[in-house]
Amino acid sequence: MSDDLMPDLLAAVEQQLVSPQTKYVAKTLERLVKAGMEEMEAKHQIALCLGEEMDQVLRKKRGFDENAYRESLDGLPLEPGEDEA
Repeated sequence: MSDDLMPDLLAAVEQQLVSPQTKYVAKTLERLVKAGMEEMEAKHQIALCLGEEMDQVLRKKRGFDENAYRESLDGLPLEPGEDEA
């Protein structure tokens, strides 16, 4: 994923963290931090999941798949090297 997009993805994650429609994002952040991950790293990994879903939206010319995004978040944390795809 392009590093150029990361600031925008992180801004979107910040919005999701306070939105009542995306409480699952805040729960994911809480779970990762409780597991010992630094908050910024956790937000970065959530942003990678969001970026991957947005990439699929553009490549497949389809709507945002919230279920796929949630499944991706449930798969966090990423193993070292997984975020280099």
